[in-house]
Amino acid sequence: MMRTRPLKVALLGCGVVGSEVARIMTTHADDLTARIGAPVELAGVAVRRPDKVREGIPADLVTTDATALVKRGDIDVVVEVIGGIEPARTLITAAFEHGASVVSANKALLAQDGAALHAAAEANDTDLYYEAAVAGAIPLIRPLRESLAGDKVNRVLGIVNGTTNFILDKMDSTGAGYQEALDEATALGYAEADPTADVEGFDAAAKAAILAGIAFHTRVRLDDVYREGMTEVTAADFVSAKEMGCTIKLLAICERAEDGGSVTARVHPAMIPLTHPLASVRGAYNAVFVESDAAGQLMFYGPGAGGAPTASAVLGDLVAVCRNRLSGTTGPGESAYAALPVSPMGDVVTRYHISLDVADKPGVLAQVATVFAEHGVSIDTVRQQGKDGEASLVVVTHRASDAALGGTVEALRKLDTVRGVASIMRVEGE
Repeated sequence: MMRTRPLKVALLGCGVVGSEVARIMTTHADDLTARIGAPVELAGVAVRRPDKVREGIPADLVTTDATALVKRGDIDVVVEVIGGIEPARTLITAAFEHGASVVSANKALLAQDGAALHAAAEANDTDLYYEAAVAGAIPLIRPLRESLAGDKVNRVLGIVNGTTNFILDKMDSTGAGYQEALDEATALGYAEADPTADVEGFDAAAKAAILAGIAFHTRVRLDDVYREGMTEVTAADFVSAKEMGCTIKLLAICERAEDGGSVTARVHPAMIPLTHPLASVRGAYNAVFVESDAAGQLMFYGPGAGGAPTASAVLGDLVAVCRNRLSGTTGPGESAYAALPVSPMGDVVTRYHISLDVADKPGVLAQVATVFAEHGVSIDTVRQQGKDGEASLVVVTHRASDAALGGTVEALRKLDTVRGVASIMRVEGE
């Protein structure tokens, strides 16, 4: 039977995403009612600038007092799309304490304090859903939390930031330098005026923490994720990548150790073979590759940001949470039973592409090869080009630990014949 009393929703934030959530709730009201089994009513919208005209939102619903809104006893669900740590954390906690479930798109907060938020939700018999926090409209959190709950996930490898993928794709396809590609991304609205969170990998690192925690049933915080930005990637790196049959992507990589006793989470630029499914992800799109024991290899692909795509994920969670409210149940909470340690970056094993500027004279290659051998890093291929007393030496290694590679590079810098280390790039996806 259809319940006549509406489920009341408080919306925190009415920017690009929040305004789309409000619009869809209004225009799709009948469909949402049919899917949920009860009407859904927008009961209040908390904003910072109340005088701004917001089409389709009655002025009497707009308030600057977000705290009072979430503490109303009649609110069933709070949708949080304001982002950041505070006041979002305080508001979400208050919502739980006053009996409301929460739908959030706040990757930074979940990566930092996800365990505490899950505990607060459980203590108050409420839900915490956050599909929109990672990869926009792409269904990813729910498949990991529910569809693959009976499987063993070993690796999650993905492009989870559309801005950086657009920039790197432009550098790859046109030969543009980093700054030129960034300027185009900014002009088209893909990059913020301050793109630091994207290009330095902070955004992707928060998402990696969330994905690793869910995939491996282990608490992984933002501080546990190794992060390296893409601002040092050059057009020359793409030339080298193409010579290897590769391209370059900023990847979020979450892995379970082969012995199953630990996990790692990292974000950095990497070369991947053109034959890998992620290599063909173009523009501002996202894609995540999941490897598990029973399901094998799965790939999730689609728009990873933007008002409408992110709002789609928010509304999907809203429907699920509202259904739970009607049935008197809650959905899956935190699953951290495995409690696996997070290994440091030095333990990560992969291949490397190192470009060196060296003196163009006899014996240099032998010196360089000796340094690699002394640190236990096996060389796969070497390519050398020389001109006017200077040369470039490109070394591609076999698999080695990050710590061993770091020691190798440190020793190479001390050689008189090595003028400089032009670039170091990990090689993944093989």
